[in-house]
Amino acid sequence: MRKKLVSLLSIGALSVGVLGACSNDEGTSGSESGSKDDVLKVWSFTDELKEPIKTYEEKNGVKVELTIVPIADYPTKLKPALESGVGAPDVFTGEIAFLKQWVDAGYWENLSDEPYNVNEISDDYIPYVFDLGKDKDGNVRALSWQTTPGGVYYKRSLAKEVLGTDDPTEIGNMMSSMDGVFEVAEKMKQKGYKMFPDEGAIRWFSQGANPEAWVNDKNELVLTEDKINYMDYAKELREKQYTALAPEWSPSWFEGMSKPIKVKEGGKETETQVFSYVLPTWGLHSVLKDSAKDTAGDWAVTNGPSPYFWGGTWLGVYEGSKNKEAAYDFVKLMTQDEEFLTGWAEETGDVLAYKPVTDKIKDDFSDEFLGGQNNYDFFLDQADEITPGIVTKYDQQLDTLYGASVLQYVEGKKSKEEAIEEFKKQAKNAYPDITVD
Repeated sequence: MRKKLVSLLSIGALSVGVLGACSNDEGTSGSESGSKDDVLKVWSFTDELKEPIKTYEEKNGVKVELTIVPIADYPTKLKPALESGVGAPDVFTGEIAFLKQWVDAGYWENLSDEPYNVNEISDDYIPYVFDLGKDKDGNVRALSWQTTPGGVYYKRSLAKEVLGTDDPTEIGNMMSSMDGVFEVAEKMKQKGYKMFPDEGAIRWFSQGANPEAWVNDKNELVLTEDKINYMDYAKELREKQYTALAPEWSPSWFEGMSKPIKVKEGGKETETQVFSYVLPTWGLHSVLKDSAKDTAGDWAVTNGPSPYFWGGTWLGVYEGSKNKEAAYDFVKLMTQDEEFLTGWAEETGDVLAYKPVTDKIKDDFSDEFLGGQNNYDFFLDQADEITPGIVTKYDQQLDTLYGASVLQYVEGKKSKEEAIEEFKKQAKNAYPDITVD
């Protein structure tokens, strides 16, 4: 998921949030020549599709008009077009924050039906990625070319100094549980370093080893023990001064990737280094490589206490398109064309969801920024461990509400019990149809 602009769709650094992203560009690209029937119209919130569109035009002789709408405006601008059919695209992308709403709304063509029959190739995809494109009846409406599992990116030099090794497998073994994470954090503190930039870094591990959806099949709110424990872990990080108090996406958050940052503790200001950042696949190319160029080669990535994913882009054919054959040809290029996807992965480093390609190329990846580590192989292993079926249409709002409640507890504004009750109250207000105990 390569983006030019990153936008956090959550409240506060502690939110169990969803990351969206978009291009700074607005408008269209592609040819305007010929009648509109000769033009395949594509809408997206990202400029990622520009290069694939060039390939598609060359291979198919079809002109493409790409409309890019910033993520903040994308749902409100696209929805009226999809519902009325006026000016609607033939192909459009969807981001994880609103994906489930859109697949259930029927805006995308049913790709499980003839002539697409995508269920026949379900085994060719990372399971959770394929699952996310299904509607409530199990029909596939959208596909994705990428998988976005996460890891813990850490500085090799600090690992060697404090932990005696910088080997990703050994570091991962140390952090395979939350207790292990805190043991490493204490060792970092003793040497004057911070484990994470902020407490929100661990929110991705709040699902734990047995993740469950926020809302189950009985339409009940599910607040798991792991999510409740996350509140205490976040509080402990703050109280034991294991973080640099650098909120996600703040200037100090980025600064800590490449140099010491100033931290105020006990009325005094000191400088410290941040050991690790919890980010997904695209965090390497879109965040770290941009903000930590001077520390290239001093990084590695490993697992945390549990697998997680962050973000992703899906696309499908508009149900009302008059160019469905051409539209699906474009979807196939992005999600199933082995020649194109091989080149795409090698050029961008995007971790693919299509196994016929990844099985062939995963052993040959090496990233100099990560000291020569094969992060591609690592992320594919993480992706296979992600549980399908945990994403619901309620997630974005509930993530935001829960994050706000956790923050109140961490900052001492509410007790743990008060914060939980406040979350439940807000959840019921936001979604009267769900059952909240």
